[in-house]
Amino acid sequence: MTIFYGRSPTNAKQHRMTLAEYLSYDDGSSTRYELEDGVLVEMGAESPINTWIAIFLSFAFRDLGLPPYRFGIKHLIQVQSSFVTARDPDLVIHSEESAIAFMDGRKESCLRLEDPDPLVVIEIVSPGSESSDNYQRDYVRKPQEYAARGIPEMWQVDEARAWVRVGQLVKGAYEFTTFQGDEILISPTFPSLQLTVETILRAGQRSPH
Repeated sequence: MTIFYGRSPTNAKQHRMTLAEYLSYDDGSSTRYELEDGVLVEMGAESPINTWIAIFLSFAFRDLGLPPYRFGIKHLIQVQSSFVTARDPDLVIHSEESAIAFMDGRKESCLRLEDPDPLVVIEIVSPGSESSDNYQRDYVRKPQEYAARGIPEMWQVDEARAWVRVGQLVKGAYEFTTFQGDEILISPTFPSLQLTVETILRAGQRSPH
C-alpha cells in the first residue's frame, strides 16, 4: 500500500499536495497515509507478517544470485490513477535499469513514471471481503495500476485466503494463476524459484521445534 509517516496537515482540504510535497512531508508522528487526489488519507496499522514475508522472499530471490540493490522494501512506485499518486509494494524486485534509476542521486524513495519498470511487485494483501475497500484496492485497483505502468509480473500474497496469486502481464492486463498449500509457485520472470505457498505464508512464524 502507499504509505507515508506523518500527521495530516490542517489545511489538507484547501491545499492538494504534489508528489514532491508528499515525499518530503513529515512531522515526526507514526500515522500512516495514502495520498489520494492530493489529500492525505489515514491508513490502518500494517501487520508484522507483511514485513516477515517480504524479508523471507528477499532472501529467496537473493539465493538466485540477485544483488541486494535489486530488492526494494518501501520503494514507492508512481502510478497513473484516480485514486492515488503512488503505490508502495511490500517488495519490489528491480530490473537492472530500474535499480539504477532508483539509486541515481535522487533524494526521495520513489520510482517515477518516466523511470524504467521493475520486474516484479509483490503485495501482501489486507484481509477483507470482496466488497471491502481492502479487496477493491489490492485485487482490483493495484493490478490495473501496475499493469498500466507495464510491470511484467505481480504477486498477491493472501494469508487469510491461504494462497499466492502470480500475475503475468499479457496484452496490458495480468493473467493470474493461483497457488495453494504445498504447490510450488511458478514465476514467469524467475522460473528457477522453488517456493511453496505454505513456506511463504509461514514466514516469520516460530518453529514448533
